[in-house]
Amino acid sequence: MKIHVMTLFPEMFSGPLDSSIVKRAREDEKLSIDYYQIRDYSTNKHQKVDDYPYGGGSGMVMTPQPIMDAYRDIVKNTEKKPRTIYLSPKGKMFSQEMAMELSKEEELIFLCGHYEGVDQRVIDGIVTDEISIGDYVLTGGELPAMVMIDAISRMIPGVLSSPEAYEEESIHSGLLEYPQYTRPPSFEGKEVPKILLSGDHEKIRKWRRKEALIITRNRRPDLFQKIDLTKEDYKLLKS
Repeated sequence: MKIHVMTLFPEMFSGPLDSSIVKRAREDEKLSIDYYQIRDYSTNKHQKVDDYPYGGGSGMVMTPQPIMDAYRDIVKNTEKKPRTIYLSPKGKMFSQEMAMELSKEEELIFLCGHYEGVDQRVIDGIVTDEISIGDYVLTGGELPAMVMIDAISRMIPGVLSSPEAYEEESIHSGLLEYPQYTRPPSFEGKEVPKILLSGDHEKIRKWRRKEALIITRNRRPDLFQKIDLTKEDYKLLKS
């Protein structure tokens, strides 16, 4: 997958996306990320990229010219226009399902806004998806873009060791994840549940399923209501 990021602060990405799984995916050439400094495309002699909003109001709005020229530079060598994502509090809420869907794209463009946002003509002209990562406001679109790129890159085939690496994770399976334990079996007086040491894979599976159901019901009733409970699930919850 090729990812293009239009931003005023490309340096913000160098830490989070140059380490861990994303770094390995880039080294293995399963993912490439290129950054486009929007300010470099400004025709203003001072490289100005914002102006006062028409109609008045507080703050500044990013002007269309630098963004559109950056976008044209990206797509000039593409066979088809990639999906272009604008990170916005007004957008559709990002989800694991969306990460899976976007991971199937060959190319993505992220537009990171700042100030009071970008000129609506940019959104109308090139943006295919307005996406939010939560009901709160951040300084700019860079952090949301990093979150999305991280979540999407994990879903690209071959980035993780196997599909099992994410299939039982919280949210992906529809449930919050069951508790995890590792060595030592006893730590500061707290023991690992004996069933996990039993070697009985069926009992372990049922224990994990029950724990995931209970945690989801208690912490995220909105997710729990969407689950199609099986006969086994009802039995586990009653046991």
